[in-house]
Amino acid sequence: MSTPTVKAPKTVSRDEWLAARNEVLAKEKALTRQRDALSAEQRGLPWLRIEKDYVFDSPTGKVTLADLFDGRTQLFIKHFMMGPGATTQCVGCSFEVDHVEGILPHLHAHDVSYTVVARAPIEEIQVVRNRMGWKFPWVSSYHSDFNYDFNVSFTREQITSGRAIYNFGKAPEWAGNIEDLSGDSVFFKDDSGQIYLTYATFGRGGEAFLGIYAFLDVTPKGREENGPYRSLGDWVRPHNMYGRGGYVEANGRYHQPTCTCHVHAAG
Repeated sequence: MSTPTVKAPKTVSRDEWLAARNEVLAKEKALTRQRDALSAEQRGLPWLRIEKDYVFDSPTGKVTLADLFDGRTQLFIKHFMMGPGATTQCVGCSFEVDHVEGILPHLHAHDVSYTVVARAPIEEIQVVRNRMGWKFPWVSSYHSDFNYDFNVSFTREQITSGRAIYNFGKAPEWAGNIEDLSGDSVFFKDDSGQIYLTYATFGRGGEAFLGIYAFLDVTPKGREENGPYRSLGDWVRPHNMYGRGGYVEANGRYHQPTCTCHVHAAG
């Protein structure tokens, strides 16, 4: 990753610095109030009743969507971009789930369970989990319509006909011909066991769950997303691959340096 020289706007006295800082502070406080209001609207969205009985494959056997709540009333699901036979790894999904394990006890204490779901078979998921050292719950929807119903996986016919729906609209060009994308969904289970979808977000909406950006955005160099994608694909790699080369596609798929596919060769 490039490390350009940072040019300071100017050097000032402490009083001048405090005056400038207070101007920005006023804007930060306004944004905080706006964010609080938006969060209230997100929580106030109407709920969608889940009518299907979804069953997933876990390392210990079959589990239902209700099982994923693990005794809690709220469930956050990360839709991980990984289909059957995937030889590449989504840098964005990997980046997001890297934030999770340290906060899981805090989520649980707040009545929130967390699970990652991918369409790849559970055996392939376990290979990636072991390689990355991840411990959070991760299940497979390989034998389920779950990914298709929640618009993170698409049939070949949907893709070729242009009918694939992603982020509440037509799938973007950068998605290419891939059959799986990423997202986040939130569910609630009431006392009767009925499950509802309460929130979902895709694309850059997932940045809300990337805590590292809060650190980078206040440092002089910022995110440094100055490459061809103008996004995290310009610099993020699986946490065990920094400094080891490789190639990232516009849709976020990372190819290891040893990859010989046509995409990596083109990069």
